[in-house]
Amino acid sequence: MPTRPYVLAETTWKTIKSTKYTVAILPWGATEAHNYHLPYGTDNVESDYVATESARIAWEAGAKVIVLPTVPFGVNTGQLDIKLTININPSTQFTLLKDVVDSLSRQGIQKLVVLNSHGGNDFRQMLREIALQYPEMFVCTINWWQIIDQKAHFAVPDDHAGEMETSVMLNIAPDLVLPLNEAGDGAARKFKIQGLRERWVWTPRQWTQVTKDTGVGNPKRATAVKGKGYLKEVTQKVSDFLKELAAANPKDLYE
Repeated sequence: MPTRPYVLAETTWKTIKSTKYTVAILPWGATEAHNYHLPYGTDNVESDYVATESARIAWEAGAKVIVLPTVPFGVNTGQLDIKLTININPSTQFTLLKDVVDSLSRQGIQKLVVLNSHGGNDFRQMLREIALQYPEMFVCTINWWQIIDQKAHFAVPDDHAGEMETSVMLNIAPDLVLPLNEAGDGAARKFKIQGLRERWVWTPRQWTQVTKDTGVGNPKRATAVKGKGYLKEVTQKVSDFLKELAAANPKDLYE
């Protein structure tokens, strides 16, 4: 089986040393429960797929991009009472991200895309600090599930392990998905306080107080066909961005 030169985990030093990569992509997920029917590694499977498929399209168009190994742990401070949820604190996450940036900077790869797959991860303030410490680096973050309006593909926009995520997993990893008749309905309790309920006030949710099955959003209407169509649009958008970024001068980004 031929290796993919845009996937670091599959690529040898023989290829790496002779290829001038311009953009690195860091998929970042989490390890947490996803209702009864999806695996704990759902976010990792999704981020790895979106990053790799987007990189493939960009690579075939001539962009020298490289997908780094997926980081499998995310910020899960509100789910630690759910067995085997693994949390890394934002400070730990920042240290890990900074070390990756430092490595790339020393090697002359000055563009990094953090491809995020978990709602509990928020890299924006980290990137502000990294920009001060590494002014030669361009680092950005993408939440892949926010790129395309879900309403065009799904009955109800997904929050966690609902119709969208289940459809995506049915398309890319159907062997990891239990029959949908085993899934919970993803019913979720809302905040009593109006500002929190309307989401112009924010605080972390305590997950087991919100949902009985760990899902937020009903997966029952999910299909692999829906997931395929949605992912095609998502990966096309990401690949278009990667192509533009690969050709761009980070010091000249404004019209």
